[in-house]
Amino acid sequence: MFNVMVDAKAQSTKLCSMEMGQEVKIRHQYHSKIDELIEETVKEMITLLVAKFVTILEGVLAKLSRYDEGTLFSSFLSFTVKAASKYVDVPKPGMDVADAYVTFVRHSQDVLRDKVNEEMYIERLFDQWYTSSMNVVCTWLTDRMDLQLHIYQLKTLIRIVKKTYRDFRLQGVLDSTLNSKTYETIRNRLTVEEATASVSEGGGLQGITMKDSDEEDEEDD
Repeated sequence: MFNVMVDAKAQSTKLCSMEMGQEVKIRHQYHSKIDELIEETVKEMITLLVAKFVTILEGVLAKLSRYDEGTLFSSFLSFTVKAASKYVDVPKPGMDVADAYVTFVRHSQDVLRDKVNEEMYIERLFDQWYTSSMNVVCTWLTDRMDLQLHIYQLKTLIRIVKKTYRDFRLQGVLDSTLNSKTYETIRNRLTVEEATASVSEGGGLQGITMKDSDEEDEEDD
């Protein structure tokens, strides 16, 4: 559909051509109208796509919500883990959810790069996608301002936020967009939570840390 809009924009002169003898001014007015229609259509398409992508992230955050401090699930989990750990080595939740989301984002980026011919549309889509994703994460964290994050929530969010930042930077999203106030708010919160967890959790975060994105390892390259 994006490519249809690209072609329509390129062919707008032919689509809006008037009969010989018509005023050039009128023809330009028709060009402007079709260009405006194309632009509005592209905006709507980008908005709809971003909404679909954000829904996936919201689903991930909904899963993390089950670990909120004080919830029945969190209390039951802590109790059973502590009780069982006296007798066996209890495995802790892994990074499957975070890794699955990161893989989804990367696959979607690759598909869009392969299918959409207009770089300008790709740039706008990725900018809006990144911004919307960070807004959702920031809102989720703000709703839990008075709660300490569960270690699993913290590790998952660090993985998702760092990989999202890194992957969208590789896709050409500008630093001014990447390093927004929203991102800095998220980064500061996760850094504080990490420092708290490193003291309270004996095993720490097992190598997962909210360092500068330039220090990303190459474990998933």
